Formats: sequence, C-alpha cells, structure tokens
Amino acid sequence: MNPSQSKPFSPSRALLGALLALAGLALAAAVDKGVYANIGVEGLSKSDWHRALRSLGYLPVWLMVAAALVMHDWPRRVGRGLGAAMARGAFVAAATVGSGIAGEILKLIIRRERPDEHGGESVFRPFTERLFESGGLATPSSHAVVAFAGAWALCRLFPRGSLLWVALAAGCGLTRILDRAHFVSDIFLAALLSLIVTRAAERWVRRPLERDAAPEGVP
Repeated sequence: MNPSQSKPFSPSRALLGALLALAGLALAAAVDKGVYANIGVEGLSKSDWHRALRSLGYLPVWLMVAAALVMHDWPRRVGRGLGAAMARGAFVAAATVGSGIAGEILKLIIRRERPDEHGGESVFRPFTERLFESGGLATPSSHAVVAFAGAWALCRLFPRGSLLWVALAAGCGLTRILDRAHFVSDIFLAALLSLIVTRAAERWVRRPLERDAAPEGVP
C-alpha cells in the first residue's frame, strides 16, 4: 500500500470507531468474571500449540521478523535508497516496541492485578504500592499487546494474510485467558492499544523514509 493511498482523517469515522471500541470494551468487561469462572485448562502451558501461540507475544520474535524484512529488502537500497531497505522492518519494530512500551505505561496507570491472584475479582493496586512496578498487573496483557501489534503491522504489509495474522494474535490472547492470567477485557484493550500505536508507527516511520523512497508495502 502506497502512502498516497492512505485515507485522510475523518472526524465522523474516528468518532464511530471510538464508540465501537468503547462498546466492545464494555462487552468484554461484562463477560470477564463469567469467562474466568468457566474457562481454564490445567497444564495447558505444556502443550506445543500453547507455547507457539504465546511466543507471538515475545518481543524478540518480532524483532527477528523485522530483521528478516530488512535483509529481504536490502537489495532495494541500490536502486531506491536506504529507505526502501529499512522501511518495512522499521515499521514492524516500531509497532511492536512502541506497543510494548505503551502497554507497560497503561498498566501502571490502570493498576488492575491479575485475576488468578484474586479469584477472578477485579482488584486494583493502590498507587501507594510499588508505583513503578508493572509485575503482577494485568491490564492490558503484555503478550497480547505485542502479538496484536505484530499482527496489525503484517496486515498492513501483507493484507491478503490479514485473517491469519489476526487469528494468530487472538490465539496468543486466548492462551493468556485459558491460563487465567488475564481477563477478556485485558486482551481486548491490548488489541485496541496496539492498533492505535501501529497506526502512529506507520506515520512515524514513513516520514523520514519517504524522503529517500516510497517502499512497496508500507502504508
């Protein structure tokens, strides 16, 4: 997708998107306790498919994907400049790293603790306790926010595989729910946050690299 094909900002479309996001988040929060009480698989973490899906929330996996894209695109630097070689990899790296950082910051703001520590109840850590420690906090899911950021980036770069990319990220989120480490709303918020950060990463990466070349596949 070329930069010239990006849709201009539309306040009405943005408002509709925000309302749908809030409605989805409210619905996810409404089913949090019910899902926690009825879904959970002991010993799930020992299965290969669980490990495979959860690994999509591991940031170094996406940094390797970013490096592979740079290596694949590197010959383009000869005829189209360094931007053509770096853009797709930089986009994936910026989306996943940025989403991971944003997720950790939001955890410290929301401060909801993991459901398995409180029998499925929503308990929030006071600001007077471990103010800058995100360990044990659940909202949003760190694994899911990274997995969805990678998925959204791949959706932009390789749109024909969008269904698969999103399904894999959702699978990563599902493993965290089945482990009872996160609520449904933790995963939904992770997907929303990573989508916002990924869209911002598109623009942040594109601006400096457009001066060199407009690479194929980067929006």
